[in-house]
Amino acid sequence: MDGKDKFRIAVGVDGSAESRFALEWAITEARLRHGQVRAVTAWEYPPETAGMEAIIWDPDIFEPTARRMQTDTLKGVDTEGVNVTGNVVQGPTVTVLVNASKDADLLVVGSRGHGGFTGLLLGSVSTQVVHHAACAVLVVRTRPGIIEVG
Repeated sequence: MDGKDKFRIAVGVDGSAESRFALEWAITEARLRHGQVRAVTAWEYPPETAGMEAIIWDPDIFEPTARRMQTDTLKGVDTEGVNVTGNVVQGPTVTVLVNASKDADLLVVGSRGHGGFTGLLLGSVSTQVVHHAACAVLVVRTRPGIIEVG
């Protein structure tokens, strides 16, 4: 990054309290650095496994649902004075975030997302991103007392 380029921050957004806090942190950092933020949301079709043949998935709901979740999250934070864009990408979350890191100076992720092992301090996505991102990574934990509603 030279003096003419804006500081570019990519942030993973999955609708969790942790990702919202990561987004808030990224926007605050962008204000301090006169930078810009790109909110990145990954989505995938669910895997089909034996015994799930009776479940009928509507393949047209997954991307719009991810877009709506990202839009709702962005509406819930103060973005004044910061150029914030959204990017919704089909693919595994780790792959999408690592690819986003290639065009960023900093990648911000929450310590945990919507995964099933809530007792872990660091989720599998944030662990993998820390090891494979092409830029610096900041893993943000929520403030004590924040409870996810949903």
